[in-house]
Amino acid sequence: MAEDYYKILGIPRNATQAEIKKAYRKLAIKYHPDKNQNNKSAEEKFKAISHANDVLSDPEKRKKYDQFGEHWNAPHEPGESNPFSGGQRSYQGNTEDFENIFGGGAYSDIFENLFGGQKSKKKSRTYSFAGNDLRAEIEISLEEAYLGVSKTFTLKNQAMNIKLKPGIRDGQVLKLKGKGSEGIGGGEAGDLYITVKVKDDSDFKRKGDDLYTDLHVDIYTLILGGKAHIKAFSGILKVNISAGTQNEKVLRLRGKGMPVYNSPGSFGDLYITIKADVPLKLSDREKSLFEQLAHIHRQ
Repeated sequence: MAEDYYKILGIPRNATQAEIKKAYRKLAIKYHPDKNQNNKSAEEKFKAISHANDVLSDPEKRKKYDQFGEHWNAPHEPGESNPFSGGQRSYQGNTEDFENIFGGGAYSDIFENLFGGQKSKKKSRTYSFAGNDLRAEIEISLEEAYLGVSKTFTLKNQAMNIKLKPGIRDGQVLKLKGKGSEGIGGGEAGDLYITVKVKDDSDFKRKGDDLYTDLHVDIYTLILGGKAHIKAFSGILKVNISAGTQNEKVLRLRGKGMPVYNSPGSFGDLYITIKADVPLKLSDREKSLFEQLAHIHRQ
């Protein structure tokens, strides 16, 4: 929620125009960019107090702000109380504003006196501020993270496409330069930071660039040996099962894990935990054969 303009200037809601002017003058001197060079926090504060003064020092704007709050500049129907749409007008401070506030005189002369004889380094009569950075999230499946995917989203009423490379990780942040909020007074736009969220998969677990999964194998194949198949993101994989393979044995398939991000041709490994499938029901013949095998085994 936007900060209250009265709080920004440190004045009560029933403040007079003279009190608004006095409060703004004090804060403008304290946070002005010439006095706080390379201070991002002071720059943002100066921008905020300038915008607050721009609204509250204008009786008509102030009346709308008192009625509609932060959405004072949105189009309103007669009698409307507090619509949610709309935005604030961007502020561009100039020398004339400061001359009115500080009682006349050239801007550079005023700050020369305030700052001990050091003249303003700014030659332009206008001030620009960089736009704010924006943040967003994109959710993808583990399979999409494996294969790579293009996602389309809407920003500022414009469709944008972003291509996610194979191997991208959960929580990874991508930076789109200049796609954030527009700057004020000709300042450069902010950046857009997109956090990638990779959803859990029902069959595979990811640890770094490696994948982990279970493979159910019937006891006959485990005893006699053979081949099993597993459906992976890259397709169907054949798994060699050695005779006598035990339940919970872990097999490693090199290079069958996740792609390594930004390293084409490199992959992690796939770890497969064997799960023995014991038949729940046996025919009379199967039961008889197992009894014979058990008798032979015990001899």
